[in-house]
Amino acid sequence: MPIARAAASVALEAIELRVLHLPLVSPFTTSFGTETVREVIVVRARTVDGDGWGEIVTQQAPLYSSEYTQGAWDVAQRFLVPALLDAGTLAPEQVAGILEPFVGHRMVKAGLELAILDAALRAEGRPLGEYLGAVVDRVPSGVSVGIQRDPAALVEAVGGYLDAGYVRIKIKIKPGRDVADTAAVRDAFGAIPLQVDANSAYTLADGATLAELDRFDLLLIEQPLQEDDIVDHATLAARLRTPVCLDESIVSAKAAADALALGAASVINIKAGRVGGYLEAVRIHDLCREAGVPVWCGGMLETGIGRAANAALAALPGFTLPGDVSASDRFYARDIVTEPIRLEDGHVRVPTGHGLGVEIDPVALEDATVARAELRR
Repeated sequence: MPIARAAASVALEAIELRVLHLPLVSPFTTSFGTETVREVIVVRARTVDGDGWGEIVTQQAPLYSSEYTQGAWDVAQRFLVPALLDAGTLAPEQVAGILEPFVGHRMVKAGLELAILDAALRAEGRPLGEYLGAVVDRVPSGVSVGIQRDPAALVEAVGGYLDAGYVRIKIKIKPGRDVADTAAVRDAFGAIPLQVDANSAYTLADGATLAELDRFDLLLIEQPLQEDDIVDHATLAARLRTPVCLDESIVSAKAAADALALGAASVINIKAGRVGGYLEAVRIHDLCREAGVPVWCGGMLETGIGRAANAALAALPGFTLPGDVSASDRFYARDIVTEPIRLEDGHVRVPTGHGLGVEIDPVALEDATVARAELRR
């Protein structure tokens, strides 16, 4: 279902970049480390008709991805932003083509594209959800639970999220913190929708351990092997009853098509930042929908900017599994938008205002800013 009508062109005057440090309400631990402060880059596209906002979802260190804050900061200022400013007047659909000569750096490209898309849609008076092809006004909300001190602490944390109304639980796993943790959650809460996320922590040699997870009737196991192990994922998928979902491996529509052709995944997690932007995310959605493969929207601890955009994306018809579009207060006591995303009966609403449908809280933005740069035409 291609986007019905392209967005209008905007006359780009300047792009502002800010590095933010946002304290997390509790430490978030995965197989690749623990975060207590979310470091993220926010983009402001200044145009003749008004501003637009985007978010570059890199982290402080290249642990989840090869992209990281200082690398993103450098490549944005040195190459990507100047290329967009040189273009002058451009439509959001042109951003990917303008930036294509620069290899990689998909998270930076995604944040820049989103800012220009937001500016264009605000100028048109058009919501992002409508533009992308949303078919519902709210989406079911799952929550991602980091590795806890022990299984008992994990059960306590999961219980709190279930009490808050989240309709699906995802727990992070790694070698030594997998079968026992999953068993504890399943034993404590029965037949709740439950999935696990390995963040590439295993190899094919761990196949027997991963096969033990089959007895827990999981929705899926997410990214058990390294991101470039597409063939090994296909081998593993044939050994497991639990559906294998790919995350880090899916960096583009081409990567998604290859994974499906090889039988490496029967579910795909779409993260707009990881694949280079929301327009590429829609292409992956369309490809999977045509193939009858379910998709869901993953999260990268976004601020209210990326969280609003993810809610719009998750409202497309192929997103048939609850995603990680959780409420803002799951991660932040103070978001940088005036109306943070909230949980309502296990769902979050798709913003209906112009563009992203959220407004920036200038005081919160300033308080979180640790670095700022602006490039002009």
